[in-house]
Amino acid sequence: MVFTVPGTGSPSIHDLDDVLGVVLAGGAGSRVGGVDKGLLRLCGRPLVEHVLERLRPQCGRVLIVANRNLDNYARYAPTVHDEHKGHAGPLAGLVAAFGFVSANRHALPRWLLTTPVDCPDPPPDLAARLRAALVRHAQARCASVRQAGKPQPLFALYRVGTQPEAWHASAQAALREHGSPWRWHAALDAIAVDFDGPGEAFHNLNDPAGFSEYERAHDIT
Repeated sequence: MVFTVPGTGSPSIHDLDDVLGVVLAGGAGSRVGGVDKGLLRLCGRPLVEHVLERLRPQCGRVLIVANRNLDNYARYAPTVHDEHKGHAGPLAGLVAAFGFVSANRHALPRWLLTTPVDCPDPPPDLAARLRAALVRHAQARCASVRQAGKPQPLFALYRVGTQPEAWHASAQAALREHGSPWRWHAALDAIAVDFDGPGEAFHNLNDPAGFSEYERAHDIT
């Protein structure tokens, strides 16, 4: 069951050192000729720069999970290799992220925030609103975005706790069984937090036309 929590405005987020922001950059890029979307230029800069610019003010640390071009991504933030063969989808990126957290218990975050690399404008209050929902619902382990009635499970905040290995094992099991973040969140009884702002905040750029439309909308020619 997925519970719905209304948006809470723009609360401030505290204890930023307790939030690890993770950019999921392991897509196949099939609709852009198989190239790595996160490194494609948007408005004169690699797409990943736009995402990190939005994410960094909301997090104490940021991490990129990628399955290729690791050296290129490492120019922008610490980068973890998603070692699953082929392009196993975003759940494989979550497995890699929780594996990293489990292996680095000396710097254990309280919260883990995820966002996909192909959405350049995640809201500036993303972490704050998801965190507020988890604080109000102390038994919930995960909160994700719902926008205009549509779930957006790649925009999510996880309550890491003191046993990140349990998260790692849970994500691994879900990847083996079905590979779907949607189904995993349903099994977790994730809280859905309604975001009522512009839908563009969660709109991903899938193809060259999407990149061009974004640049036109931002007066970039």
